[in-house]
Formats: sequence, structure tokens, C-alpha cells
Amino acid sequence: MIEVTWKIKHVLVSIGLISIFLLIIYAKYNSRHNNEENPAQYGYVKRNLYQEEILYNKQLLKHTAERIHELENKIFALESRVPKTYPDVKFLNYLTRKRILITGGAGFVGSHLVDRLMFQGHEVIVADNFFTGRKRNVEHWIGHENFELIHHDIVNPLFIEVDEIYHLASPASPPHYMYNPVKTIKTNTLGTINMLGLARRLNAKILIASTSEVYGDPDIHPQPETYWGHVNPIGPRACYDEGKRVSETLTYAYAKQENMQVRVARIFNTYGPRMHMNDGRVVSNFILQALQNDVITIYGSGDQTRSFQYVSDLVDGLVTLMNSNYTLPVNLGNPVEHTINEFASIIKELVGGRSKIIHMAEVEDDPQRRRPDISRAKKYLNWEPKVDLNTGLQKTVEYFRHELHRFKHSQRNKFLPEAP
Repeated sequence: MIEVTWKIKHVLVSIGLISIFLLIIYAKYNSRHNNEENPAQYGYVKRNLYQEEILYNKQLLKHTAERIHELENKIFALESRVPKTYPDVKFLNYLTRKRILITGGAGFVGSHLVDRLMFQGHEVIVADNFFTGRKRNVEHWIGHENFELIHHDIVNPLFIEVDEIYHLASPASPPHYMYNPVKTIKTNTLGTINMLGLARRLNAKILIASTSEVYGDPDIHPQPETYWGHVNPIGPRACYDEGKRVSETLTYAYAKQENMQVRVARIFNTYGPRMHMNDGRVVSNFILQALQNDVITIYGSGDQTRSFQYVSDLVDGLVTLMNSNYTLPVNLGNPVEHTINEFASIIKELVGGRSKIIHMAEVEDDPQRRRPDISRAKKYLNWEPKVDLNTGLQKTVEYFRHELHRFKHSQRNKFLPEAP
């Protein structure tokens, strides 16, 4: 009896499945027949289905993005629980360890100087308002017992206790310092006064980062420190050029009046990893244009010359100058001179690609020749550049290549320092 009942159930289920299958076939046939009879209505239905599908996909993408954001937050939370590792630094006792302030320490040159001093075992304090500096330039030190980062604009007074001050704070590329010329002048005057006042109060040694721009469009070539310069005081670059000249004047006025220990470095064109992508300088412009197969733009004839030093050479010079007993201004730059045309060709050959070199209208007050006389640095500091142009450019090109491939959810492009 039970076996018969199961057989009846199997038959009924089979009949039911066959009936459903036939109904589906009939419904499809009827739908197609109706669509052929009424194509307008069929198109309307099709459009509605298409719009519903788009709406569904949008909702699905939104939900996926929310889930990704949740997962990112969980990853960040988990990472925060893992102890952070830092590059190995030297151990200095309290007699040899210095407490050093670097204004503008999150910028291009400043961050490399931070690395050098941290590796040497000193305590480093960075003060930066992040106008051109970036926190990720120094984030590999954040949390280290010898490192402190202060979000501060040195136009306002800063009251801390330090042994030495490297005053690097100031936008240094034309687009940045021309963006707010009054602010640039205040940074190089009021900011310098604040740092000199801090150094005077603490009896601390201070190094002022000046620039080759104090020479303007020079009449003497190469430029020695004894040259007084040829600067247009009301030109578009004057906010930076004259700001730095006043900064030097203030430095030596304080030194004479207050018997302070001061150092002045006149920095020439410098390049390397962590340069700002949109700083408008020759190196970054040419490399980025070549990497993206854009036209390489030269302003003017291209016969104007520049001398380029790699950032590690500059840092060597700054630290050596600070530790020396020499108080007069010192040129820090590479005496190997190239025309802008030559430099564009070097970059194009190094990067490869299909970029063409074009010439555009000359920039106002653009110096025609720039080359440092580093006799003073050689004599009193025993310093001269060591990194050749090809080696430095390869490292810089590699940095910018990774910079261009950065995406929002990918690993950030950080140039991590190596112990010297």
C-alpha cells in the first residue's frame, strides 16, 4: 500500500513538472507573438527593463563601495594594533644628542634632512603648515621617540626648547611662491624674525636656507658669494628673491647685534624623490611630461642654463655647514652647467616615449645663466657634489613613475630612506 502511494506521488509530481514546463513554453511563445504584433509596446518594455537593470547595477556598486569602505576601516583598525617598525637609528647619549628644529621639515628638502638627522640619532622636531609640505614625506617617523611633528605656521611665534634650528620654511617654486606673494614675503621676513628670536632666546645655532635667486639674473658667471646680485624688486619673482635677501639681512643683523651663531646656505637648483608634482620646476615638469608622452615644454629659446644637484648632496652640505665654524653665506650647488635644451634631451632619452620638445614664450625675469662658484664650500667645508646627473635622474624618474601609478585604494608611493 505504501509502495503504491509513493508511485502515485511520483506520477503526480512528474505530471506537475511537465505541466509547468509546457506553461513556460506557451508563455514565451505568446510573449514573442504579442511582441511581433505590437513592436512599440515591446520596445517600451525593453527600455523599462534596461533602466531597471541600470538602477540595480548602480545600487549594487554603491553597496559594494560601502562594503569596501567598511573593510578599509577594519584594515586600518587592525594595522593600528600592530606595533610600528622604524628604520634603525644610532643611539646617542644625552651629551651628544641634539634637539633640532626643522621649519618646513615636511617639504622636499626638509624631509630628506629629517631622515639624515634621525639616522644620526638626534631628536628632530618638524614645524610645517603643509602649504607645500606633505605629511607622508615624514610619516615613516611619526610615533618614533626621537621625532615630533607640529602643524604650525612660523609667521606666528613658536615657543619650544631646541639646540639647533634649520630654517627651511618657504615655498620655493615659482607657481607656489607666486600664488600668494604677500604670504611668501611674510614667511621670509616675519617667519625669519620669529626663528632668529627663538634662537637668540635659547642661544641656539641657526641655519637659514637662502637661495641662488638672491643673485637674480646675474651679470657675473659663475656666481660667487661676493656677488651682490641683479634683482628686479617689483617683478613677479621679487616676493621670493627679495624676501630671501631680507632674510639674509635680518640674519646678519641679529648675529652682529645679539652675538648669535648663524649659518646661511645659498641653495641652487635641487632635484630628487619627494619633489612636488606640480611645482613647475624644470626637472619635475620634464620628467612628468616625458612619462605621460606629453609635449616637453621649454620656455624661451632653451639656451638659458641651470646647474642641478641631487638632494642628498644638498643635505650633506647643510649638515656640514651647520657643524662648521663658518658664518658667511655659502653656495651649495652643482657647478656642472647644462642648457635647458640639453636637459630636455637628457630627460627624453632617459625616459623614452614619444614626447616632442616644443618652445613657448619666455617667462618674465627668468634668469639666463645660473651656475654656482663653490670654491668657498670646498675650502671651508670640504664639500662638493658626489651624485652624477644620470644616477640622480634615474632615481627621480623612478619616483615619479610610481607617483603617477598611485590610486586611491593602492599602496601610497612613499620614498623610504635608507640608512647612510
